[in-house]
Amino acid sequence: MKNMPPEALQEVAGYFQVLSEPTRLRILNLLRGKERNVGELAQLCGFTAANVSRHLAMLTKHGFLARESRGTSVYYSIADESVYALCDLVCGNIAGQFERAAKSRRAFQRHK
Repeated sequence: MKNMPPEALQEVAGYFQVLSEPTRLRILNLLRGKERNVGELAQLCGFTAANVSRHLAMLTKHGFLARESRGTSVYYSIADESVYALCDLVCGNIAGQFERAAKSRRAFQRHK
């Protein structure tokens, strides 16, 4: 982020805003290694196709996904694999925080 102009920082913030929605993260996870259509994703997520379509549109607009029409279906796949490295880094960090907090709670409970 060092020396980035305000406009670029705005783009970075928009990127993270797209990732701030749990449903979109779930969709990205479901597309890891396998393309899927809206119906499949809706069924796997437990949401309506219309709801999933809105999230897919947002992910596609911001370059996370690629879409390909085949007959009457549209299939989605990951356009930018680097999102997984970022998510894995953040998830690893959060998992470490939970683990440290759990150890702290256990240590506190032993001293009661």
